Amino acid sequence: ELSKGAVSDMVKDVLIGALKRGNLTVDDLHFVVRSTGVTAGFASPEEISNMIVALADGCLKAGVPPSKMAPAMSKNQLPKPFDKYCLMDKIIFDGAVTGVVPPTGKEVVANEMEGELVTAGIKVGAKWTQVDFRNPCMSIDFGTTLAGRITNDKKPYANVVGNLCGLAGAIADAIVRGSGLVNKNKGAVLDIKNREGKINKKLAEKYGEEAHKYIKICEVPMDVERFGTVPVNPESAKKAGTILIGCDVGENGSDILKLEDIGKKIMEESNISTLLYTLDIVSAQITKKLVELAKDKGIVNSKSAIGITGRAGITGNKPKLIIEKLGELNIWEKPEDNILFVEDGLALGASIMARCMNCLGTPKNPIGGNRGDNCILGERRKLQKERGMIR
Repeated sequence: ELSKGAVSDMVKDVLIGALKRGNLTVDDLHFVVRSTGVTAGFASPEEISNMIVALADGCLKAGVPPSKMAPAMSKNQLPKPFDKYCLMDKIIFDGAVTGVVPPTGKEVVANEMEGELVTAGIKVGAKWTQVDFRNPCMSIDFGTTLAGRITNDKKPYANVVGNLCGLAGAIADAIVRGSGLVNKNKGAVLDIKNREGKINKKLAEKYGEEAHKYIKICEVPMDVERFGTVPVNPESAKKAGTILIGCDVGENGSDILKLEDIGKKIMEESNISTLLYTLDIVSAQITKKLVELAKDKGIVNSKSAIGITGRAGITGNKPKLIIEKLGELNIWEKPEDNILFVEDGLALGASIMARCMNCLGTPKNPIGGNRGDNCILGERRKLQKERGMIR
């Protein structure tokens, strides 16, 4: 059983180990942001709260002082050279992260924070590409569970108009568990090391299509508490004006074994390369269906950018196939100018969360605001003055 103590000990060991491998110490750390994808499977606020507390305890055990886990109250509290990027004398942190305010009311989906951080992380990752990934946008995180959000182009802060939930990488893992190449109970795609053999594309397409007979992508019904095994609150989503889009295999993963059978058939008829290419096809088709549904709901259009991260969305031939599949939707004239793939969006999102919390900005190269537009600093100042937050 996963206990609070076990989690805090693991966090301590991981933190100390990572610092050691980087030839760093706790003293070299500037800030720690805590987030966990584990909450995707938790049903109660108490469970999530215990996990967040365990993360904090682990940081404390590793020697991280509390001051490095809370935002600075003034410029003087920030270490150099970061203080020169601090805009605390102009604005305050009001909860908006990379120009997006979170949905109001109760949490819509258990891994809400993952969607927030992933969106922010992809915005940072986009700075190394030609794609302007600001609002309006759609982020898709293909971790074991599906996370992500869709924003509009309201200014100065965009609203969340869509959330993603359900299964993602778990679908690919199920297929490979039937192949005999990995552990039958806990195996994952990442466990496959040997990737030799010629791809049989025709066979991969056949089984990719068969897999999608069991994969369900739809707006989450109002009468469910879980979708794709993830706790959801459709009523809260409705009140917040947010469309909740989910991906499932049967009902809460009930048809996972049928995907395992597909993995078994592929290996009986072909090889590892064909198996992995089938996974690429499955992920590309999931992406197409997610974006297509968002488009049909009116929350994705030609102004929107699509950002993808997570192991089941960026590896192998997935980027190429995803761009091809999204091109079939005829949303953009040049899909490649509006779609990008970012490695480890969640970690990048944690780093940008630290920046937002400490009001560290780069107005000449903004991350918030709308695509093709200028920095929103002036508009934020005006809004905060109107609300009495600043003078």
